[in-house]
Amino acid sequence: QVQVVESGGGLVQPGGSLSLSCAVSGSIYMINGINWYRQAPGKERELVAAINLGGGINYLDSVKGRFTISKKDNALKTVYLQMTSLKPEDTALYYCNARLYYNDDSEVPKPGDYWGQGTQVTVSS
Repeated sequence: QVQVVESGGGLVQPGGSLSLSCAVSGSIYMINGINWYRQAPGKERELVAAINLGGGINYLDSVKGRFTISKKDNALKTVYLQMTSLKPEDTALYYCNARLYYNDDSEVPKPGDYWGQGTQVTVSS
């Protein structure tokens, strides 16, 4: 069993900052990468930032220079998304997605793709 839990959302004024956290726990063999997605009402879900086990990082063009993804540990069990200079268009439900291998009753780790429940970020004056 694997759990993905986001935290840190809230209401912030334009130009403000928020920091989101993603914690992954359970029968984890190895986490290959953590992705932060967001979905605004009436829009498709989009990939905001990603970090992989090798340290590679990618950002959505519209958040480059404003958002920073970072890891607390090399195993990627806790990953942060620091958001600065927030704009109303950043308002969305933010999801953490973990791509990993997990342990079950067999001897071979299995691949899995797990999502958190989402945390709301609202940027408004």
